[in-house]
Amino acid sequence: MSRFDANSLTDDEFRARFRAWIAANYPSQLRCPLERLVGEEARGWLRAQHRDGWRAPGLAVEHGGMGLSLRKQRIYQEELERFGIARPIDHGLRLLSPVLIRYGTQAQRDHWLPRLLSCEDVWCQGYSEPGAGSDLASLRTRADIRGDELVINGQKIWTSQATDANRIFVLVRTSTEARKQQGITFVLADLRSPGVRIRPIRTLANDERLCEVFFDDVVVPRANVIGEIGQGWAIAKALLGVERFSHGSPELVNYAYGVLRRTGTAMGLDGSEAYRDLCDRFGCDIADATALYEQVCEAALQGRDAAGDSSMLKLFVAELLQRIAQAATELAGQLGGVLGRAPGLGLEDDLEWLYMTTRPVTIYGGSSQLQRNLIATQLLGLPSR
Repeated sequence: MSRFDANSLTDDEFRARFRAWIAANYPSQLRCPLERLVGEEARGWLRAQHRDGWRAPGLAVEHGGMGLSLRKQRIYQEELERFGIARPIDHGLRLLSPVLIRYGTQAQRDHWLPRLLSCEDVWCQGYSEPGAGSDLASLRTRADIRGDELVINGQKIWTSQATDANRIFVLVRTSTEARKQQGITFVLADLRSPGVRIRPIRTLANDERLCEVFFDDVVVPRANVIGEIGQGWAIAKALLGVERFSHGSPELVNYAYGVLRRTGTAMGLDGSEAYRDLCDRFGCDIADATALYEQVCEAALQGRDAAGDSSMLKLFVAELLQRIAQAATELAGQLGGVLGRAPGLGLEDDLEWLYMTTRPVTIYGGSSQLQRNLIATQLLGLPSR
């Protein structure tokens, strides 16, 4: 991996260098942050970042990352957004690496962090189950402890990109306790193990990025348990906080807002007072979302517990994204429901796809109902019952 001290560059030097690197190395024609890089194209993009020292901007240098300052992390993200990068689902870096750093042993960090950064291992997340989605603590996938091994049986669902991954971090029940949050264990498993079966799920957006994962007597070394046996719920909550934080980036609402403005122009609405008022109101909401995102970023980087704030951010941004996508579709009238790019509008944007692909954002990463409950208890101090 090529290593350089990015923090020694001025902000302008850093921006120019990263901008040029993206233009020279981004492998896809996809220029939409709601699109996903998948398969070998995604691996190639992440491996190029690792090769040239642009991988993991927020991860400390001692863990293999860039260790960027908050200001340069913002510039890094701004340049990805400016170019319109289609994001890979990088669960290894985004979700697993903070867990390994906080809860893993030194041996686990030394083994797993370099592999996920180099994409030798590509990870997916095994949390939700039929009957255990927002109520995650009701999970029933079981792991029996047999000496130095765990034997897993059960099913996970809505597992993003399981067909592209070779490993999964998974919550399993290792004992039945009085409280359902007890007896849950966080474990790393190989998707190529005997007894693992993956079945894709076709969505309304006409893709198969979500999957079911079945475990039938799947053997996992006990050394792959992160933290203590039966203490996985604390890890699960910490990881979900990171996930909500990452889902709260204003990047997607800014993209959808651009689609809205292009649609209004295509429909000849620029002179409409009602349309301008709609755009102004969404513009104010996006400014609020950006300010809240910066506040939560700052708290996280300073090590402050911002679980309630990240729930508020995820809730606000997800619902705002849906409202903007719906407004763009409604502006186009009946053409908004046409599959593909609507003929006659002259738009490069697929409004029907935008509408469909934003439908689940208020569900994944914790539903809006769950976020409201967390805000009520963690920020407002209301009783949980």
